[in-house]
Order: sequence, then structure tokens, then C-alpha cells
Amino acid sequence: MARSCQATMATALLLSAPFTTIVPANAAKPKHCGEASWYALHSTTASGETMVPSKLTAAHRHLGFGTHIKVVNEDNGRSVTVRINDRGPFVSGRVLDLSRGAARKLGFIGDGIADVCYRIIG
Repeated sequence: MARSCQATMATALLLSAPFTTIVPANAAKPKHCGEASWYALHSTTASGETMVPSKLTAAHRHLGFGTHIKVVNEDNGRSVTVRINDRGPFVSGRVLDLSRGAARKLGFIGDGIADVCYRIIG
């Protein structure tokens, strides 16, 4: 009878414990896709930094400054990691404004825009 009581108490403890979602470290992070453009100003970004077109940076409407994302050009498979340091894009339907350096690595300088997907990596 003592064994049965212990099992009942263990079940009660499990049922009363707060629920926690455990996500494995290697689980896929959500992917966001859309159109990206590039820009090469020498002005101050929304984060207060000076825009340096050759650096691997990007503008996003909501992601926090300093967030690192991996961006993949869906047309050619090229990828680059960029740091969010500005706000934008302000054109409907676009998800990112990338620095010229990032656009060069992704291979869409001449086109001006590209279909991309990105994931937050840090």
C-alpha cells in the first residue's frame, strides 16, 4: 500500500507542476521569408551608428538592435550573417533592407531586390 501511495503523490506533484516547454538546442528556429532590398547611405542609423555600406548589417522593422540573423538568397542559395542596426524597410512587402556589403555577398547588387529567407541566430 505504501508503494501505491508514493505513486499517487508523484502523479499529483507532476500534475501540479508548472508546464515548461523544452526546446532542444538543435531544434529548427522559425524561418521568415520575403523580399529584401539594399541601401548604401552614409547617415546615422536608428541605433545611433553611422551606416557603413561595406559592413554586414541590415534594417528590420521590429527585431532588436544587435540581433544577428542568417539571410539566404532563395534564387542562388548564397547566405550571409548580418547584424540588425537600423529600422526599415519602409516599402510594403519587403522584410529587410541590407547593406551593400550584405547584398554583394548574397549576389543581388545588380537586381536591387531578392527573395530571401532569414532566421534569428543570436
